[in-house]
Amino acid sequence: MKITEIFNNKQRTIYSFEVFPPKKTSPIESIYSKLEEICALKPDFISVTYGAGGTVGHSRTCEIASKIKHSFGVESVAHLTCVNSTKSDIDSNLDDLKAHGIENILALRGDYVEGVEPKKEFKYAGDLCAYIKAHGDFDIGGACYPEVHAEARDEVDDVLNLKKKVDSGAEHLISQLFFDNSAFYRFLERTKIAGINVPIEAGIMPVTNKSQIERMTSMCGASLPAKFSKIMQKYENKPEALRDAGIAYAVEQIVDLIANGVDGIHLYTMNNPYVARKITDAVGNLL
Repeated sequence: MKITEIFNNKQRTIYSFEVFPPKKTSPIESIYSKLEEICALKPDFISVTYGAGGTVGHSRTCEIASKIKHSFGVESVAHLTCVNSTKSDIDSNLDDLKAHGIENILALRGDYVEGVEPKKEFKYAGDLCAYIKAHGDFDIGGACYPEVHAEARDEVDDVLNLKKKVDSGAEHLISQLFFDNSAFYRFLERTKIAGINVPIEAGIMPVTNKSQIERMTSMCGASLPAKFSKIMQKYENKPEALRDAGIAYAVEQIVDLIANGVDGIHLYTMNNPYVARKITDAVGNLL
């Protein structure tokens, strides 16, 4: 089933997960037991990343997306990046996804990789959206940044670029992580003004350790509210307490987002069944 159909058919908040492939040095089967637990929570769909920095090959993303859909019975979305790909590469990837019965793609520019000269055929994610739309019957999702993309000049530039992406074929959006719901609500106001009328899911990252939050905020530039920072400082040397505090903070965010009628919640599970289950148990009756 295409993700657009899920949004159109459900009269409630959509609830989805993200997982990522294991490192190249680990067998792909090493993730299957975790996937089984995560899929048992029955989210509306699960997206599979292309790997940090675009370093993990397409084949693992496709194989895991296929496993989620065909073995565990949950609809899947395959991330696809383009900055280091030619049109021939993308054609091959699209053929592979189609052969595996994958109908949904999250179209991304991808990260620039140090020491690797980017290809010239796709400069922006919108270019990939338009290409996919013209070369296959896929449902296309895109990414968005509540606190402004790091390379955008300002909020106006950012939302106008997002409008171009939607006009190029992105049929729904998943946001980058954020820890301040008010930033997300302001972002939604900007999208309405810009005439962006596709479903937008709120990306929620449950923080379970200090190094994780430091790494993620340095990558995406998410701001840290004072309340959140105090939690991190108080429990940074108590791993279990920090994990549980991070889960509680994510639950509080999700409850507020659902109460305010957001289109969907996209939980960055970090391949952690325990965290995904605790949050799902806490918010399941609200969905």
